[in-house]
Order: sequence, then C-alpha cells, then structure tokens
Amino acid sequence: MQYVKLGSTGLDVSRICLGCMTYGLPDRGTHEWTLDEEASRPLIRQALDAGITFFDTANVYSDGTSEEIVGRALRDFARRDEIVLATKVHGRMRPGPNGGGLSRKAVLSELDHSLTRLGTDYVDLYQIHRYDPYTPVEETMEALHDVVKAGKVRYIGASSMYAWQFSKMQYTAERHGWTRFVSMQNHYNLLYREEEREMLPLCADQGVGVLPWSPLARGRLTRDWGTATERSATDTFGGTLYQEGDRTVVDAVSRIAAGRGVPRAQVALSWLLHQSQVTAPVIGASKPRHIEDAVAAVEWELTEEEREELERPYTPHPIAGH
Repeated sequence: MQYVKLGSTGLDVSRICLGCMTYGLPDRGTHEWTLDEEASRPLIRQALDAGITFFDTANVYSDGTSEEIVGRALRDFARRDEIVLATKVHGRMRPGPNGGGLSRKAVLSELDHSLTRLGTDYVDLYQIHRYDPYTPVEETMEALHDVVKAGKVRYIGASSMYAWQFSKMQYTAERHGWTRFVSMQNHYNLLYREEEREMLPLCADQGVGVLPWSPLARGRLTRDWGTATERSATDTFGGTLYQEGDRTVVDAVSRIAAGRGVPRAQVALSWLLHQSQVTAPVIGASKPRHIEDAVAAVEWELTEEEREELERPYTPHPIAGH
C-alpha cells in the first residue's frame, strides 16, 4: 500500500479508502443490499491487513448502523491513532424539524451521535454530505470550526456540490479565520467526468484533496453492460447517474483488461488513481476480491495509449450526484 498527504495537510492516508456504506443492517435505512456485522467484519479486517488505514462512513448509512459496525470492528482490529476515520453530516436522521441539514444544531448534535456510535471521542475527517441551501454558510462553517477547536474533529471536508458553492464556503471560512475544508469527496469515474470542468481545477488551485465516490460507477465498469446485480435491482439513485452511451467506455475497459490479463476493476481504478488530483478513491467492498483488486490497482499504471483509449469515448453528462 502507498500513503500520501491529504491535500495540503500533513495527514497521511492510504491511497485506497474503504467506503463503509456496504456495512450496516439491511433492515435499517434504504440499502437493502448491505452486509450485517458478521459479514462485514472480515472485510474490514482484510482491508487493515492490506495496509488500508482510511475508512469512510456516514451517519445516514443504514440508519447509523454502519457507524456502529465500523466503530466496533476498528476498535477490535486496529489502534485508533494509526487509522484515519471519516464520517459525514447532512442527511435526514429522523422526521420533523432539525432532523437533517447543516444548521449549528444539526452539526453539533449529529457529531455527538456519530461519536457515540463509532465509540471514539474524535473523528479525523468530518464531512458535509451535501450543500445545504437552507442554512447560512456562515452558520455551518462556524459550527464546523467550533467542533475542530473542541477537539472532536481533526479536519473537515465536503462532498458533492457545485464548484461555486464549495468556493463560497471556503471563502467564508477564510474571511472569518475559521477552519477550511481540506478534502472534496465527489462523484468521479470513467463514466462521469464532469468534475474535470470546474471542481478538480478548483481543488488543485486550493490544495484540496479529492476522494472520488463510486469510482467503479456502481460496478458498471466491472461487468458487461446491462448486467444486473442484487444492488442494481434496488439502487434507484444509481440508476439516475449513467446513460446508454456509457457502454462504449465500458467496452474499452473490457478490452484493456483482457489485453493485460487483469480484472476490469483494476483498469478503472488504475485510471482514477493516476489522475493528478485524486488522493484516494472511496471503494466499496462486499467480497474479498474487491479489496484485492483495489490494492493491486495502486501498484501499476496504464500506458498513455491505454488512457487515451479509455477517455476517447466519453460524452458529456448532465450534472448528477449533487
């Protein structure tokens, strides 16, 4: 495993981040395909054994049970100071007023709830899951600054939004002397490259680390076009992200994988890992081979000709994932 700094910080993270949306009770929340605790723990242990030290979850994943499962596993299998633990705030955790969003009340309350579920007194990276148009930016950024100064959070990050929104939040923090975001977790893969237009150049200019979610496009980059899985059958959100024309990119991944004699996942991840702005793709793993492929992809690079073959068929997409 390789390790790099997260953006312009001094924080070392593994080149692969294990995304933990896969782990949580299937009857809690909206992800019917998640793995329960018994099935999740061996995969978390495998990731640690492979040198992955960066773990990402969120309060909304499986109604908080992802945080509980991940927290217990990491306490049992790892030393707290040797891992980088990330979670998120924004999504609705309960019905009624103040059940979600980025108000001061929500940020402070949901962080405490997340810390309890994770079984730790701090998180290394606390991320806003989306932009909240209903809360003043100043309120959110000051609340995030306060939890950093209270010692409950080491760094703060953001996730999918427009570049102007991210820039506005960063400027607000700088103007008031508050803590700035050090990372952007955005939707970026071979099938969806709209982030290359504005967000990635902004992150490069501001020294912000990039942590792409869905690096394998919900698995579409790993199998023949149109093949269904248990997850895809119920993943209504994922069904809105891609389009029929993406088949040509999937075909290119297949050709290169066959030529190299490696799984398609390694080709797609290798392309993403070697994009200059990418710090660590956030991979999901429901089978041991998913972790094996991700770790292997760190170790080799595509040729310039292979990258051109993968990139050439891309067509513009409507903005998705915000």
